[in-house]
This record gives sequence, structure tokens and C-alpha cells, in this order.
Amino acid sequence: MKPDYKNWMPKGMLISILAGAAAALVLFVLAVVGVMSESPTARLVLSIVFGVLTLGMFFFSVLGISWYRAFDYNGKRQMSRQIIEGVADHVKLPDGGRGLDVGCGSGALTIACAKRNPNASMLGVDRWGKEYASFNKPLCENNAKAEGVTNVSFQPGDALHLDFPDGTFDAVTSNYVYHNIAGQNKQDLLLETLRVLKKGGTFAIHDIMSAPRYGDMDVFVKRLKDMGYEKVELIDTSKVFMSPREAKWLGLAGSTLLVGIK
Repeated sequence: MKPDYKNWMPKGMLISILAGAAAALVLFVLAVVGVMSESPTARLVLSIVFGVLTLGMFFFSVLGISWYRAFDYNGKRQMSRQIIEGVADHVKLPDGGRGLDVGCGSGALTIACAKRNPNASMLGVDRWGKEYASFNKPLCENNAKAEGVTNVSFQPGDALHLDFPDGTFDAVTSNYVYHNIAGQNKQDLLLETLRVLKKGGTFAIHDIMSAPRYGDMDVFVKRLKDMGYEKVELIDTSKVFMSPREAKWLGLAGSTLLVGIK
């Protein structure tokens, strides 16, 4: 039995994009040969409209294929594996301690952290929404079983309001989760995750922390330090897990790892 961490680019989404590109091409051809209208003017307008649509859809198809290949956990590029392993390296738990992974998806980061901290335990929480329908609790549990990891558990949870008292965990982590939550202040989401971290606990939160999404993260770091956090650091992972050019092409520009000790 092998673990199945899925692909961060859902196969169903990729198929939909490719199908859209094929449909746009068919409409373009029909417009060019005059099937849709015999009027020269209408024929020209339709050809231009569907031609532009076809080019756009083929661009997104190339981009989607690039995402799928890059984020294949067992593929040639294995970017997702490198990111998971790299983030997990920053999660340190004391013997008997307990860590929290927010937005665990298929359980990859939760399990990687549990492996590195065999004398502690990890809990992965996720709402497992329809956007990523292939991710669910049984998948996480099966992946843990396939990896031979027993110091891990999973349950439903909401990053907006974590159902745990302040200072519950010895470590908190998350990977590429908060940028997907629309209409929410991202720094507030970070504070909600850090709320459940014990004093002296470690944190490693990875996301696309660009200014348009997150605001000024340098100011946020200063805020945490003013709150008494022992250590806070921002790591530009677009230069660690990928090249800046690759990050820009894949839409990951601004990828940043927030790490430290509370």
C-alpha cells in the first residue's frame, strides 16, 4: 500500500480546462467556415471572439499542465514533496507534545511532521470542501497507515475559528491554505492559528504572503515581536523550493514561510 497525497492541481479541474480549450477550438472552426452565420461581418466577429477565447483557453491549458506536473507528489519535479519536507523540518515538538496542522488536505504535512517527532503527536484539521473534493479524512488516515505513522490523527476543523482553547498546542503549521480563503484578513487568520500555540511553542506557516493578499508582513513580524514572541522570521521560499521564474509562472510569487517561537 502506497500513500496517495493527490495533486494540488485537481485532475478534475485540469480536465475541465482542457475540455474548455477543445470546445473553444471547435467553436472557432465553426465560426471560420461559416456554420454559425452566413453574414461576412458576423462570421468575422464570431471568428475573432472565439479565436481570442481559444487562445486564452489554450494558455490556461498549458499553465494547468505545468501546475499538474510540478505538483505531482511522485512526479519528476516533486515540488510539493520538497515544500512539505521543507516546512516539516521547522516543526519541533517536545516528547509528549502535540502539534496542529491547519488545512491538512491529504495529510502530507501532518504526517511529515509526525515522522520527525515520533515521541509526540500531530493533529490535522481541514474542512475538506468541495473545491478539493478528493481530499477527505479517510484519505488522510489511509496515507498515515501507508506510511506506518501512528502518532497522528485527523478531524474536521475551520481555520477561521479553531475549536481549541488558547495555548493548546506545542507547535502549529500550515501550508498554502489561507490564500484560498476569500474575504478574510490573512493576518487575522495567522493570529487565529497562533492563538492556540503554547508559549515557547514553534510555528511554521507557509503561504503566498504577497502584499496584495497579506499586507505588510514586516509590520506583522514587528507586531508579533511586540507581543512578546521569542523569535519570528520570514523566509522567501520562492528562492528555496523553486526558482523565482518558476514561482512567477506557477502563480507562487510571494511564497513565504513564517517561522519562529512564541
